[in-house]
Amino acid sequence: MLRLASFYFAYYAVLGAFTPYWSLYLQSQGMGIAAISVLMSLWYATRIVAPSAWTMLAARSPRPIRWLHIGCALTVACFAGFLLPWKFAGLFAVMCAFCFFYNAVMPQFESITQSHLHGRTDLYGLIRVWGSIGFILVVAGFGMLIDRLGAAWLPWMMLPLFVALLACAFNNQYAEPPALAGHGDEAGFRARLRRPETIAFFAAAFLIQVSFGPYYTFFSIYLGEHGYSPTMQGVLWSIGVLVEIGLLFLSQRIFRRWGARRLLVFSLGITVLRWWATAAWPDSLPVMVAAQATHAFSFAAFFAAAMLLLAEYFPGRHNGHGQGVFYGMSSGVGGVIGALLAGQLWRFSGQVAFAVSGFIALAACGVAWYWLLRRPRRAMRGA
Repeated sequence: MLRLASFYFAYYAVLGAFTPYWSLYLQSQGMGIAAISVLMSLWYATRIVAPSAWTMLAARSPRPIRWLHIGCALTVACFAGFLLPWKFAGLFAVMCAFCFFYNAVMPQFESITQSHLHGRTDLYGLIRVWGSIGFILVVAGFGMLIDRLGAAWLPWMMLPLFVALLACAFNNQYAEPPALAGHGDEAGFRARLRRPETIAFFAAAFLIQVSFGPYYTFFSIYLGEHGYSPTMQGVLWSIGVLVEIGLLFLSQRIFRRWGARRLLVFSLGITVLRWWATAAWPDSLPVMVAAQATHAFSFAAFFAAAMLLLAEYFPGRHNGHGQGVFYGMSSGVGGVIGALLAGQLWRFSGQVAFAVSGFIALAACGVAWYWLLRRPRRAMRGA
């Protein structure tokens, strides 16, 4: 379990630097809001194809763990390209390559984790929590470093994290070699993919990721516009992950009592309130602290519930493919649309962008409530 936890720690430590501060780095390189939204959309665009392509290659390989090693090695090599000075075209090319390989590896690793759990999916949160710990340590520390050194130094600060990720990849293995995918497996996977409940699950995941567009793309810039220093920005980013850590430690009890479906719908409802509060009271530090604290539900609880449902919808050898579709639909297509939509809405104001995000999250909540909770209950009563 420690080996699994170490990979999550390193992977999300990278996100602790990238998600809050990369837009500031791009801004330090002379990029405007439109250019930043396009470049950040590449982070999500590569998730449309990278996860599915990588899990398919791994599923068809006699030694699938090699694809994890190759993906992490190429991630380090591509990220090193940011150490050189680039204009927009150069940044675009390096972003494409780096984002593709970085986004390719996590769905495969989620499948590796499931192979170790042997059906004990309630233990997932206790392993995944180390990713949150890595995130919070980096987001808090890098905020202070950027205050002192400036955002232009961010690639140099992040490179050691990628080296650590590569080392953790070589320290992990499947619990047992997965069976090679065959034609019958593909047909069975497509049948599972066409189920109404599965379609609704992916639709809700897509919509909620679209709603995160302004947050992942411009939240640090939004805070800066309202007078928050990089150090305070790091504190606000950290608050959400601190509460997230506590929730993940309690995840076994929570899931046993409430179940994945109810918790997923509740998390989506909380996200609606989060975006509307962020839009309405950006200058109020107590409100922003409270809004960030809900990240424990809008991200951690939602994601953990999604992993449990994916294990149910796509068991065994289908899980890697299911992970790929989930990342492609939510973080991929949803992330691209969210980032580009945020760039367009920002022309009006950041508050408008977050207000619209609240309505999109409301649509996600409605889809999940009807198809994952209400409709199955009606079917049970009818039976």
